[in-house]
Amino acid sequence: MKKPRFIISGGGTGGHIYPAVAIANELKSRFPEAEFLFVGAKDKMEMQKVPQAGYAIKGLWISGIQRKLTLDNAMFPFKLLSSLWNSFRIIKSFKPDVVIGTGGFASGAVLKVASMLHIPTVIQEQNSYPGITNKLLAKKANKICVAYENLERFFSKDKMILTGNPVRQDLINEASKSDAISYFKLDANKKTLLVLGGSLGARRINQLIEKELDFLLSQNIQIIWQCGKLYLKDYSKYNEKENVQVVAFIDRMDLVYAVADIVISRSGASSVSELCIVGKPTIFIPSPNVAEDHQTKNAKAISDKNGAILIRESELETQFETVFSDLISNESKQVELSQNIKELAKPNATKDIVEEIVKLIK
Repeated sequence: MKKPRFIISGGGTGGHIYPAVAIANELKSRFPEAEFLFVGAKDKMEMQKVPQAGYAIKGLWISGIQRKLTLDNAMFPFKLLSSLWNSFRIIKSFKPDVVIGTGGFASGAVLKVASMLHIPTVIQEQNSYPGITNKLLAKKANKICVAYENLERFFSKDKMILTGNPVRQDLINEASKSDAISYFKLDANKKTLLVLGGSLGARRINQLIEKELDFLLSQNIQIIWQCGKLYLKDYSKYNEKENVQVVAFIDRMDLVYAVADIVISRSGASSVSELCIVGKPTIFIPSPNVAEDHQTKNAKAISDKNGAILIRESELETQFETVFSDLISNESKQVELSQNIKELAKPNATKDIVEEIVKLIK
């Protein structure tokens, strides 16, 4: 078999980048001689994260349409034409066997051009409600790997495969709780609350934890609070409090999940998939400010099966303290949530997606 070549495009957030890297790593383990090129959006986090993972990346001049009238919106048609033309040049020069898109505006341009050039394309749709880009691209895609059931109203049934979302490999092999306790210098006799706001942080979750900090500590717990790099300056002062650790970013997610007894998290697709794998009692607080409110739909897909608790931002003032104190004091509820969310995990997602990609190599 000739040396395969893959273009992988996805970015804007960690939720699009980490699945793309996981897919590349799995392809590389199967085809050590393969060549890879990532395509992302200039000035977005993939331009740093992908090279850190050991892959080459090219950037397109592209961004989404803002909800309000801005200069960026006026520039959108020019950005779109530029990104389509540059995608054409990249694809013609690199000559990929398959092009894989994990979401984000850059992947829209690249997959559109690849399908026009009759190069096989694979969409990896992470959410329970697809974004507009993937809905448009789906008509021409060869395979659509999805993470949730009941997406037939968006995608053709004969192209769609339920695989789940790729997660970091280190989460699949469970880390040791005692290693985690010593790594984070925690008290082994206290329960640990892990607060996650996504790679950039979540303003509303940070505000909630700040407001409820004394209430939370009165429950005799310790807190690891990932506030996001945008907010570290505002919240690092709480590191002075006993049993509170505030960090911008957590490098050892395997260890932090191993030590967490309860998790409060946004419900981006990657976070939901990771929490299913590690099986932790979780309170999801979806961001209402994302396209098609997909985080609420992601969280609801889990809470409807009694695998997590969903609190909307609008309900935090009235519900949070009651929900949290009920959960922290109820061991059987914690076990039930943990078992139910774990049943929804798809630990072989990356391998299953790569199986579909391999079938398309000519």
